[in-house]
Amino acid sequence: MTDFHIKIGSVEFMNPVFVASGTFGYGVEIPDLLDISKIGAIVTKSISLMPREGNPPPRIVETSSGMINSIGLANIGVEKYIEEMLPQYAQISTPIIANIVGWTFDEYLEVLRKLEAVSSNIIGYEINISCPNVKKGGMEFGTDPETVEKLTSLLRKATNRLLIMKLSPNVADIASIALSAERGGADAVSAINTVVGMSIDPYSHQSNIFTTFGGLSGPAIKPIGLAAVQKVYRKVSIPIVGIGGISSGNDVVEYMLAGASAVQVGTATFRHPDAANQIFDQLKTYCQTQNIQQISDLTGKVKLHS
Repeated sequence: MTDFHIKIGSVEFMNPVFVASGTFGYGVEIPDLLDISKIGAIVTKSISLMPREGNPPPRIVETSSGMINSIGLANIGVEKYIEEMLPQYAQISTPIIANIVGWTFDEYLEVLRKLEAVSSNIIGYEINISCPNVKKGGMEFGTDPETVEKLTSLLRKATNRLLIMKLSPNVADIASIALSAERGGADAVSAINTVVGMSIDPYSHQSNIFTTFGGLSGPAIKPIGLAAVQKVYRKVSIPIVGIGGISSGNDVVEYMLAGASAVQVGTATFRHPDAANQIFDQLKTYCQTQNIQQISDLTGKVKLHS
């Protein structure tokens, strides 16, 4: 029988199949639809310092191989999150990882400090660094190695909980960004966030997204995600959480072979809320047929052509 336990930082997870930020709400909206106790971890939608309404509609469009979204990080804000969501986590046994977003160093720190100041069973934080740094003219936090290292270091000093930096694919060298996160004290990195995309109605000639550009997710970006994970794996020694286009157990295997220790299922949950559990069941079948004793043994074991 396969041992599916994996460890990231000091935290042990019962299996490596998590659900991704922005696709599973705050973790309290879904339990009536599926058994969340089987999920490795729930990563919440992004939480900012102040409430955000997000972008005007239309802000989601289906593509032939996924979807484009421009939600604009709509959320209830950290104060309401603390008041309304944290108490409900006491009833959830699945590990909860809070995703944090900000537009300045101070905003990231303030959100984290507010969460640290109250008692909760959150086991860690995933930091969305794909947002524009308003102090640097709108450049994404995640595109500059020096900025990533500084932000990671500041957050590391403010918490002993699990700290995961979520990497943007919209960079020239994602491995260098990951290395900066490691130097800053991150326990892990997750890769990748959505890829910039666009959709146009051929009859109205209008962009299908109000903001023109949005984040492409789904099966179309799996090869990009795999390449990113492999590049990062070659450069860092901390664990990697693979994200992008995962819709089957074999997809999980590919990500782990590329270097991931765990994965996050995102877009697939919009079609099937129970997608993560279905994918984990497929992974269990694969491991049984392939006689895999320890799931972590797959990590980084891709065979490359010489």
